[in-house]
Amino acid sequence: MKQKKIPLRKCIVCQEMFPKKELVRVVRTPQEEIIIDPTGKAAGRGAYVCRQESCLKPDTFAAGKWKKVLERALNMSVTQEQYDAFREKWLEMMGQ
Repeated sequence: MKQKKIPLRKCIVCQEMFPKKELVRVVRTPQEEIIIDPTGKAAGRGAYVCRQESCLKPDTFAAGKWKKVLERALNMSVTQEQYDAFREKWLEMMGQ
């Protein structure tokens, strides 16, 4: 009996591989918006972030690391306004 293959994805912050279902998907929509995709099926270019505290911590946001990581992963330049709006949604979703 063949076992079902579990899809793996790489966290854009720590660069570790995890099963896709354990990650949070961030998407650049065709309208150039950055959204958090809880379903994992939204249209657009996606990137994944793991749920390790070191990758979710707000202080990594302050260092500007996240903006650069998002720009590279989503293949777009992120304005400060887009980034701030995303950061607010992200922290709200993570319960911070």
